[in-house]
Amino acid sequence: MKYPPTIKEKLMTKRYSTSIDLRFSDLDLYGHVNSAIYFTYLETARVKLFMEFFQELTDQGIFIVVGRAECDYKYPITLKDTVAVSAWVSRVGTTSFDLSYDIHDNNERIFATAVTTMVCIDSVKKKPVAVPERLRSMG
Repeated sequence: MKYPPTIKEKLMTKRYSTSIDLRFSDLDLYGHVNSAIYFTYLETARVKLFMEFFQELTDQGIFIVVGRAECDYKYPITLKDTVAVSAWVSRVGTTSFDLSYDIHDNNERIFATAVTTMVCIDSVKKKPVAVPERLRSMG
């Protein structure tokens, strides 16, 4: 499965994809990326997605924080692999939504699948608020 290379195609498919730069320090004793690092890759994609499409929410005082994270490991990543992360809104609730992810090689290999439950928080009151319409429309 090929992933869309342009922003127009990303928006049409409601997926956001970004490449990940592997570091030697990501590797464990066995020569593959340590399982904890996968969550760093998810964070990198999530931050890029929010900066590109949802910065105004932060400017309006709505913080989006991780409430839960899970990852299913499918295939080990080594230093020689090309790695990208694709993310999309897979569920929208009242004050939270799920981002689903594929960590992949830009071709057919899926290294891992993951989900994070994101909670919308009022930055002043420190309480959950409704998921903004802009995010709802992506789900």
